[in-house]
Formats: sequence, structure tokens, C-alpha cells
Amino acid sequence: MKLYTFILASILLLSCKTEPKTIQKLEKGLYRATLQIQDQQEIPFTFEVVTTNELLVFNAEEVIKVHEIEYVNDSVRIQMPYFEGYLKAKIDNDKLSGEFVKESLNRIVPFTATKGNQRFTSSGAPKTNITGSWETVFSPDVAEDRYIAKGIFKQEGEKVTGTFRTTTGDYRYLEGVLNNDVLQLSTFDGAHAFYFTAKVNDSTMNGHFYSGNHWKEPFTAKLNNTYELPDAETLTYLKKGYDGITFSFPDEKGKLVSLTDEHYTDKVVVVQIMGSWCPNCLDESRYYSEFYTKNKNKGIEFVGLAFEVAKTPEEAFEYINRMKEQTGITYPVLLAQYGSSNKISAQEKLPMLNHVLSYPTTIIIGKKGKVRKIHTGFNGPATGQVYIDFTKSFESFLQELTTE
Repeated sequence: MKLYTFILASILLLSCKTEPKTIQKLEKGLYRATLQIQDQQEIPFTFEVVTTNELLVFNAEEVIKVHEIEYVNDSVRIQMPYFEGYLKAKIDNDKLSGEFVKESLNRIVPFTATKGNQRFTSSGAPKTNITGSWETVFSPDVAEDRYIAKGIFKQEGEKVTGTFRTTTGDYRYLEGVLNNDVLQLSTFDGAHAFYFTAKVNDSTMNGHFYSGNHWKEPFTAKLNNTYELPDAETLTYLKKGYDGITFSFPDEKGKLVSLTDEHYTDKVVVVQIMGSWCPNCLDESRYYSEFYTKNKNKGIEFVGLAFEVAKTPEEAFEYINRMKEQTGITYPVLLAQYGSSNKISAQEKLPMLNHVLSYPTTIIIGKKGKVRKIHTGFNGPATGQVYIDFTKSFESFLQELTTE
């Protein structure tokens, strides 16, 4: 009887155990993803699942390799490289539904994805061709929000690629279509989630710019192939009475680093005002990292001053070190500020500047410690010839300084 009771109890116990859930994983192939935003609009982008542990995100010529992918039961967490933003979603065969999350800003945007490769659906032949430069004004009727930009576009058939340059940087790789007379452009990289739409005729466009589901503003533009933005080397400058800059900020080990340190004596020094959360800073950091690796033995040093949105120094250095590792940066990146990217506070850390207008901003210092040039913003590879011209000018100027 005891044996019978034991066997019966064992059977009942085993039958009550929960069957382990099957781990769902991403199916290989091309996907069309969307972020749902205000006005019943969406920000579309495409990606390819190469393996269950690797995917590629596409924005025009940009291809973002993603390797930080985690699975739990029927869900996936896709951590975008460089930035804090991540996608989390439930997997239902070849469909995903979830959210795009940026924790430090408390921003959550609904996200879906299904098999497909068309970012935008073409619904009609374009009525014009917008290839060229466009003189642009964002928020034209609100003085405190108004700013100027230069649209640079290339159109082949209905497909459009390009970007908007501003006085502080660019909107990176935009991709989309011109359907009849309606322009649609988008980009997604883990920091940016942008959508532009406008009504276009031969020489003007009027539309709206959406950033995630938290920002919307109007813009107008007119075709103007001779239009140029203000010189990026005239916007930020030293206040009267100064010829150099000073600072003392900690590195990841807590050691205070200053330009008076022996390491920078009799060197050309490039000071990079930046943040690990900033996409234009990422483009700049990639370029500076490569340049420094090739030229660090030529009397040139770099130092980054990071203004971080992370709430603690420890968290800030986690983001800084992640960015350094993924971009190959080997020069010091110091923590100048945490808890906010406020530019007024940033300027208080560097009071000799008239203002900190942009992340990034580059300050070039000669071997005698005097500031020789300040460049506001950064126009990355998405700007094409503008980027190429900048790199040539930058490298030529540093070479000149090393021979003084």
C-alpha cells in the first residue's frame, strides 16, 4: 500500500510540473519595422536577420551591425550599438511586436516588424526631382525654436537619399521616396528615430519633422543650389581676454586630467566636447579614433570631454567605455558632466567660451597652449563632399601646427 501511495504521489507531482517554454528566436530574412508616433504616423526602417545572434539595420548607405541580442522564452531584446536605446519585442513566428526604449529619457515608442524589404510603399510616379540643395527653416514661425538648415538630396526614380545639415551637425542617413508630390524620409540608429514628410513642387517644400513620439515641428524649404550655412568656425569662440582653455576632469579611474599635464606639453591637442548619446559625436569619434591611431606619434594628442545624460558617474562611464570600445577610441575621454546635457551648464564648465552651441564641438590647441581654431558641430559621412572637405582641411591644419 505504501509503495502504491508513493507511486501515485510521484505521478501527480510530475503531472503538475510546468512544461519548460520553448525559446523563440528571430527567423532569418529581411524585415520592415515601424515605430508608431503621433498623428497616426510611423517611422519605418528595414533590417536583416543574418543569424539568430546578428542583424543589420539599413539607412541609405549606412549598415549598422547589431550583435547584442538576448532571448527569453518568446521575447527578444535587441540592444543597438553605441547608444542606450534598445528594442524589446514578443516573437510570433516572423512577426515582432513591442517597444523601442530609451531609459534615461523615459521614452517608449511602440514597435512592430514583419517580413518585408520596402521601407516606404511607392504609390505613384514622382512629379518632380528634388536632387540638389534646399534652403531650409525649421519651426519658421516660433522664434525660440527656429533654426536654419541645408537639405542635400539625391533622387533616382522615386527613391530619395540625403540629409539635412544644420549649424550644429547633420541628421545623418535619411532614406525614403517621393510619391507623386509627397516626400517621405526616415532613419533609425538607436539614438535617432526621425521621420520627415513634405508636400513638394518644383522649387518648394512644406512639411513636418517628427523625432520619435515626443517632438514634431514644421519646416519649409526652397531649392537653392548656391545656399551655404554660416561658417562652422565662427560660431563658438573665446571670450575677450582669453587665448586658451583650462579644465580638470576625472578619467574612469578618478584621476583628474588637465591640459597642464606633462602628457600634453609641446603637443598639438584636439579637445572634443561630446556625449556618448550623441549620433554626430559618434560619427566624429569614429573619424577621430582612426586619425589618432595613425598620427599619435606625430606630436598630436586628443582628449574627449563627455557631457552625459546618465544619472550617476558610474553609469556615465559605462556608456563612455562602451562607446570607446565600439569605436576604437584609445585617447582619454573624461567625465565633464553627468545627469544632463544642458548646454548652459556645459558652458559653465568652460567659462572661457562664449557658449557651448553644439555637441560635438572641437577645440584645436597649438603646441604653445593657445587655441587656434574652434569648430562647432560635425558633418558626418552622410553629408558626402562636405565630410570629405572637412577631413582634408582638418588634417592639413593639424599637420601645419605640428611643424610650428
